[in-house]
Amino acid sequence: MRRFLALLILVLLASACVTAPPREAAPAIARFFLESSDGGGGIAVLPQSGVRIAVGLKPVISEFDVVNVDVAQVELGKCLRFQMTPSAARDLYRLTGSNQGRRLVLLLNGSPVGARRIERPFDDGAIFIFIETSDDALPALAESLRKTATELQRSARKS
Repeated sequence: MRRFLALLILVLLASACVTAPPREAAPAIARFFLESSDGGGGIAVLPQSGVRIAVGLKPVISEFDVVNVDVAQVELGKCLRFQMTPSAARDLYRLTGSNQGRRLVLLLNGSPVGARRIERPFDDGAIFIFIETSDDALPALAESLRKTATELQRSARKS
């Protein structure tokens, strides 16, 4: 009986040491929508501030346009910096040049998480945007977005 109990405890301890393989995180899909005067695409409501922004139907920047995402420290705090492909950077420059005063709204996996007012043309191919989440969550979010962007760019080069 003692041997059986000892064997049972040993098996239970050994099974507790086995860990499951790490789960693959779901891809983080980032899309930017332009503020619309008519709300033809719907209303985006930011999660913490509750700001309501009418947006267009189609994204102006999609996940295929992003090549890198990182956390940036700016005067007002930490934000995400989205770096665009060269062709998307040119489109972004034209878009922001002709839509000053409007806002770009970032949706992650379909949920609005941040907005950025267009004050001048974005001439460096990057979008700096504050996300309505804690600063502690930004590095993991940037890593997930960067991984998705890398995979999408890699698959685009193959095809």
